[in-house]
Amino acid sequence: MLHSRARRRAAAAPTHRSRRTPALRALLAGAVTGAVLLGGAAPAAAAPSPPPNPSDAQLGQAQSEQDAAAAEVGRIAGLVAQAEAELERYSVQAEAAGAAYEAAEEALTQAQAEADRTAAQLQAAADAVAAATARIADLSRDSYMSGNTLAGAAALLDADGPAELVERAAMLDYVSANQLDVLHQLEVARVQQANADSEARAARDRMARAEAEAEAAKATADQQLAAQQTAYDQVSAQRAEYDQQLQAAQIRLLELQGARDAYQQWQAQKEAEEAAAAEAARQAAEEAAAAAAAARSAAARSAAASAPARGSSSSSSSGSGSSGGSGPYVKPTSGRTSSCFGTRWGALHGGVDIAAPIGTPVYAAHSGVVRRAGPATGFGQAVYILGDDGYVTVYGHVSRMFVRAGERVVAGEEIAAVGNEGQSTGPHLHFEAHPNGVMYGGQVDPVPWMAARGVSIPGC
Repeated sequence: MLHSRARRRAAAAPTHRSRRTPALRALLAGAVTGAVLLGGAAPAAAAPSPPPNPSDAQLGQAQSEQDAAAAEVGRIAGLVAQAEAELERYSVQAEAAGAAYEAAEEALTQAQAEADRTAAQLQAAADAVAAATARIADLSRDSYMSGNTLAGAAALLDADGPAELVERAAMLDYVSANQLDVLHQLEVARVQQANADSEARAARDRMARAEAEAEAAKATADQQLAAQQTAYDQVSAQRAEYDQQLQAAQIRLLELQGARDAYQQWQAQKEAEEAAAAEAARQAAEEAAAAAAAARSAAARSAAASAPARGSSSSSSSGSGSSGGSGPYVKPTSGRTSSCFGTRWGALHGGVDIAAPIGTPVYAAHSGVVRRAGPATGFGQAVYILGDDGYVTVYGHVSRMFVRAGERVVAGEEIAAVGNEGQSTGPHLHFEAHPNGVMYGGQVDPVPWMAARGVSIPGC
């Protein structure tokens, strides 16, 4: 009978046998998140949603925007540098014009002082002329009033005696000498007056022209400086604007690149977790298979040992499951516990859910007789086994079944494959335990029930 079931498994489950090939192992590793990590009716924890993953087009556009902004910033920076150079040139010119204006002001002040000095000299000469003229006038008046004209030889011939002649001659010499001195001083004063007046006029004219030129140069330089300052302010404002655009483009690119890096990091972590979960699932499957093989060997030895006492009748081998033999127990499948026994949302979840990829082997938890194998409401498909210990174990949501009702199975025998049939939110095996041979209702928590029999189902 075991050999016929093996042939049925080979015929009905080619995909199941191919799971042992490297191709299916690769498929298992790729689908582990959608299979091993998926829960049953009530998953233990929802997988976090992936972070946003910017597209290459978005990254490329952000890079282009940053490059364009950087190019414009570079162009504006050149204009700013040129404006700075022009501003410096006009600043120097304005400073020079200001210095020239100040020098012209100083020269004008000096010219004014020189004009004041020459004016004083002119006044002094005029005063001297006036004084000399006054002396001559006084001498002439005195001579006229005394009746002495002192006119050359007539004055000498008119003298009364030698003594008066000598006196008149001396007086004539004195008057003549003083008259000449006064006349010379008058001429010198008049020349000095004319020179001083001419020099003062020329100095004032020169300084007025210099002041006008300096003032015009300063006004021009100030205008150029103001215009260049305006141009510099404009290009500086443009640069500030494009600097902001460049900064915004850089931030946008960094945000997208950061999002891409975060997504890649999440993806790498996810792949690592999937690889670790796949490796754990593989090891769990190997351990479950080894435990099932050991249980089958133990059941075979137990059956061989009891064969002489039970006789050679084939009916004794099929049995009814009421022999009460305990036999070995094995975990029904490998995988992660996704939902435990208990009441939730007002209804009893009467078993334990073990999440595993579709096609994962399902083993008989104990030895007994298959009471039912086929469609089952809610489970899609299920296998019911009445064990030799009087408990009924149920295996729900299976995708394929390798046993039929009435067949005897031993603990660890592969009876079905994990599926996602019926009312299921993901690939898993729903496992129940019913005492006293009851097939429907009266379930007990299968986790402590299996633990009492030496089998651990962690997670609850």
